[in-house]
Amino acid sequence: MSNEAIQPVQEDSIPAIGFIRKLVGAAEFKELAEECMKVAPYLQHEEMKEVFTNRCYLISINDGHGLSTCLGLFAYLTEELKLFQYKLEPKAVEVQIPPDGLDAAMVVFHELAEEGLLVCFDISEWMTRVREREFRDFLRNLQEYVGKNIVFFRVPFVEKNVLSDLWESLNDVLSIRTCSIPPFSMPELDAIASEMLTEKGFTAAPDLWELFHARVAEEKKDGRFYGISTVRKIVLETLYLKQLHTAESGGNDRHIRKEEILSLVPHHSDVGGTAMEQLDALVGMESIRSQIEEILVQIRTAMQNQTLDAPCIHMRFVGNPGTGKTTVARILGKLLKEQGLLQNGQLFEHYARDLCGKFIGETAPKTAAICRDAYGGILFIDEAYALFRGDDGSGRDFGREAIDTLVTEMENHRSDLMVIMAGYPDEMEQLLESNKGLKSRMPYRVEFPNYTGAQLAEIFLRLAERSFIYDDRLKQEVTDYFGSLAQKTLTAKTFSNGRFVRNVFERTWAKAALRCQLGGDICRELTAEDFLAAVKNFQDVDTSMHNPIGFSMM
Repeated sequence: MSNEAIQPVQEDSIPAIGFIRKLVGAAEFKELAEECMKVAPYLQHEEMKEVFTNRCYLISINDGHGLSTCLGLFAYLTEELKLFQYKLEPKAVEVQIPPDGLDAAMVVFHELAEEGLLVCFDISEWMTRVREREFRDFLRNLQEYVGKNIVFFRVPFVEKNVLSDLWESLNDVLSIRTCSIPPFSMPELDAIASEMLTEKGFTAAPDLWELFHARVAEEKKDGRFYGISTVRKIVLETLYLKQLHTAESGGNDRHIRKEEILSLVPHHSDVGGTAMEQLDALVGMESIRSQIEEILVQIRTAMQNQTLDAPCIHMRFVGNPGTGKTTVARILGKLLKEQGLLQNGQLFEHYARDLCGKFIGETAPKTAAICRDAYGGILFIDEAYALFRGDDGSGRDFGREAIDTLVTEMENHRSDLMVIMAGYPDEMEQLLESNKGLKSRMPYRVEFPNYTGAQLAEIFLRLAERSFIYDDRLKQEVTDYFGSLAQKTLTAKTFSNGRFVRNVFERTWAKAALRCQLGGDICRELTAEDFLAAVKNFQDVDTSMHNPIGFSMM
């Protein structure tokens, strides 16, 4: 029979391909699926299925970005195409290989291999050791099982050249096909969340996505984001808040509005007003406002002058912990949006180490993805000087790699991305001196002074009046206590300024809550006794220069 007589696959008999085509992102995985659809009739006609089953796959994908879904769909697709017959459920299994676990992984595989299944080995911990004899022996041992099973190797999303090097090493022993799946962009996360809401029969108001983006940014700021799983968590919380609002208001519609779920991101509902009004409401920010106003005038002037190149709008915030750097950055994002200098002004917070990967080739795409999230807004990098130190414990300079990628992003997106690096003054200067390209792209420096004792007292009282009542005696005790703090304490790097005040406040209302609980009362008032009992937990604050002051625990 000639090739012309071979009929293409009838897609209505292959449900898996429909699900694969509906996946958000994953372009190369979709290409792989379409490739299988094309070649399957020819392999069946020539009775050459072993040509397909002897191929292995190297998939580059981050946690939470659909690895299990892709593996499961690929198993169903190959079975529906009659390219492979599985004998177990689930059809696909994942095996994590620790640094010293090749033998154990081989034992697990040997126990299952005769059954016919899809096995995915996570070789992330072996990325730099694939040419070692132990790993190559592992690959050679796999050869007798390849063909009887479908074999995948998984690594995190890495640069193309690193993936190519891995392919070359694996392909020496096995026939390997690569598939790279980038992290989800924000529009892709929007699409995933929208689909989840639609499945539950709900729709979202356009301004709700601003809140969704803010919550995603919060989830990402600790460097741990689990893609689809995190989006599902946010969607379920959104649906709960919608149902709670419905129960309290007596409504029954299925359209979710921003104002109904504001508590999803608490800081969004803390204060209203314009950005400048919010900045004016902060304690001790007069000099900060003057600095920011001067910088914004310069940026606007440069943007309005057609003869000038687009200005670098990146900044460095220098000062000790708890001096308001993050709060001001969030308000600055709102201000830049109000003035049309940034599209959305959303703040994305990260620590410097969040930009660094654990494996060679992971840092550059990770840093680029973090920058991509922040397009149209602000990328706030706290403890930025850690990039200069490169102290990830591995001896590899991932920090310098992150800086190089960051500099490129700052240059290429100088008009739609603001990068703010924050940290101690001396350490920040060391960071900038270590990379002249970075220094030239961060022309603006905003200095955050330590709070005075009087300002710390004012911050405490403002926190208290949000939720409690108090009398003049408490006010006097608060004023006296913060006013008595030694100057060496207020200027020490270990002193946490506003964070210290918040810790004292939280300890105070905890004492008040306990008092009220014992008396059977509702806690509405803070007393001087509550405050004095709370500060006993911070009695070494004036003298200790060794402990991280402001983080004492009961």
